Amino acid sequence: MTEVVQAFGQRARTERAWWLAGALIVVGVIYPFLVDSLKAVPLLGDFVPGTGSMVVMLVFTTMALGLNVVVGYAGLLDLGYVAFYAAGAYVAAWLASLHFEDISFHLWSAVSDDQPGIHISMWLVLIVAGVFTTVVGILIGLPTLRLRGDYLAIVTLGFGEIVPQFVRNADSIGGFDLTNGTFGITPIDSLAIGGFVFREQSNRADLYYWSAIALILFTVFCCIRLRDSRLGRAWIAIREDETAAAAMGVPLMRTKTWSYAIGAFFGGMAGAFFASFKAGAFPADFFFNISIFLLCMVILGGMGSIWGVFLGGMILGYLNIEGLATIGSKVQDAGLQFDPTKYQFGIYGFIIVLMMLLRPTGLIPERRHKIELEEGVHDTPFYDVQLEGTLTDRDPSDD
Repeated sequence: MTEVVQAFGQRARTERAWWLAGALIVVGVIYPFLVDSLKAVPLLGDFVPGTGSMVVMLVFTTMALGLNVVVGYAGLLDLGYVAFYAAGAYVAAWLASLHFEDISFHLWSAVSDDQPGIHISMWLVLIVAGVFTTVVGILIGLPTLRLRGDYLAIVTLGFGEIVPQFVRNADSIGGFDLTNGTFGITPIDSLAIGGFVFREQSNRADLYYWSAIALILFTVFCCIRLRDSRLGRAWIAIREDETAAAAMGVPLMRTKTWSYAIGAFFGGMAGAFFASFKAGAFPADFFFNISIFLLCMVILGGMGSIWGVFLGGMILGYLNIEGLATIGSKVQDAGLQFDPTKYQFGIYGFIIVLMMLLRPTGLIPERRHKIELEEGVHDTPFYDVQLEGTLTDRDPSDD
């Protein structure tokens, strides 16, 4: 009877989650039509983000969901995720810009054929960028994922620092200009459908916003399917107890590498999308702070929780893009000389400390992780098991 009640409860929770997800999708799609009305609301209107800001928030949330595959599912502390973000952005710069002027190659692009450079459809570039960063993730993961804990974090931190330095100084590799150095590569082609180029439209931000909605829905769908798959269960087994997972036959290196590669795929795809939105790829966008910022999103929302990371990503993304600046202007209008934007990472750190003290499982915790942290795992020592078995098997007539 208890199992039946639990099954019905689980089914009800699942149905509520899907109804809530559907409502969020509907609100998200119609948001550009509501934003002007919301901005006109007293007090609230100043805090409503525009569609351009929402694009940035959704891109960073997509990267946070990709990082959640590595940190939340497999339990691998990755401090160099910005490397995949940078790699995806520069793939878009190489395949959809005027950078390589000596080459003239066009494939399903809305750019006129007389323009030099490589111009491939940005929709195809998003896929290529994801595949390229997947390969990069495998190449980085194979020599590093044999390490554990702090050692793995230090090595991934090193890769996260190497990539920005490389793109900043790769403007003369044997006389070949790969990244245009500190100036970056611009302009990068716009997303387009046929001859309908997003950047040439008056509602450019709205078109990119709807594209970002499609991007994050694809990411969420993949994350859900991966979590419930055999590979996802193997990741969770490694996260909970790597030694026990290996003893049960889980191939550690292959399983860890898959998590690193799949997380890299979403990071590269989001990087290419953002490069198209900004119309450029610049080394200044790929500092180590981005990796920490994305990790804060995962921790705030709840490691391993898809909806939690989505919520945490949108909250911190909003604070970073508009929220702190708006709060600062309101505080200064009240006569207090305080600018929160100068202390943004200190504020994020304070938020994380509060979360660790008050709600360590995150805003929307993963059910399994919540049970582990709140109830703990109560194992019976092997000696006690033997003793209990001995006492149970005794014949009372022997006394």
